[in-house]
Amino acid sequence: MAGHTRLRILISLLTFWLICPACGAEAASAEEVGLTFFGWSDQHVQTDGNGDHLVPAIDAMNALPGRAYPEDIGGVVAKPAFVFGLGDITEWPTHAAKDTYEKLITQRLKYPSYDVAGNHDMGGNSPSRTVLDWLVARHGSLSYTFEKGGVHFIALFSAYDESLNSPAQPISPGALTYLRRALAKVPAGRPVVVATHLCFDAITNRNELADVLAGANVIAVLGGHYHKAAVSRYRDINFVQLPSPAPASPSEFTVFRITSDRLVAVPFDYSKSAWTTDKKKILDLPIEGPSELVPQP
Repeated sequence: MAGHTRLRILISLLTFWLICPACGAEAASAEEVGLTFFGWSDQHVQTDGNGDHLVPAIDAMNALPGRAYPEDIGGVVAKPAFVFGLGDITEWPTHAAKDTYEKLITQRLKYPSYDVAGNHDMGGNSPSRTVLDWLVARHGSLSYTFEKGGVHFIALFSAYDESLNSPAQPISPGALTYLRRALAKVPAGRPVVVATHLCFDAITNRNELADVLAGANVIAVLGGHYHKAAVSRYRDINFVQLPSPAPASPSEFTVFRITSDRLVAVPFDYSKSAWTTDKKKILDLPIEGPSELVPQP
């Protein structure tokens, strides 16, 4: 009797593989997906709480998993582990603006959200703790770290100096100190992504920042601030600038995919329902990624 049972099981398994020869490949493909997340910046919810301009971007994020990447990238978009927002959440930090953003990312967006503060969130010439205190309540600190898919993420808050009267700013001394200490705790070789509000073109102390990053396996530094997608490379560091959903900005957000040996960052234009073809906005290169692929949930 036991022999017959084993035979039936073997026949069933053989039938399954004959009917579904692609299933094994699909399983392998799922392993290769690695870590996916989305990135945007400069949401600029208005002081009266109007955040309607964020809705098309959020709805597009919710709908994107399962869509094919451009042919030269290959594969399909996996469900993102999270969405990274890089500051200027609000036009100015009113309670109405903060409450609208919180409602959108906790009730409409389907994925966890990690955020850092931008210069607008600090209040400009009328300083306010409204957004800053909210971020501390959410993440424990204005600068913080977390791990996803074998990658170490550093969300880096850099204080903005209004007295400079310029959108171009240095990464603040306090931020550099935090970054140096955070990197010292990362195991050797582990891939690191640093995310802050200032983008490459706005950072005035790039060499000082690069010196702090030297020696760590930093696969990308993410920024926002200038409302458009762009990629740059400086002293062997990849800088990825995230786009904004604010009015008069390109209607894009960036999709990231990290595997054991490859980093892809490609913007998706949700108004056109199409991937960007502008090579100045796309990153696709080999990296020293996670030592073991971690399948996404």
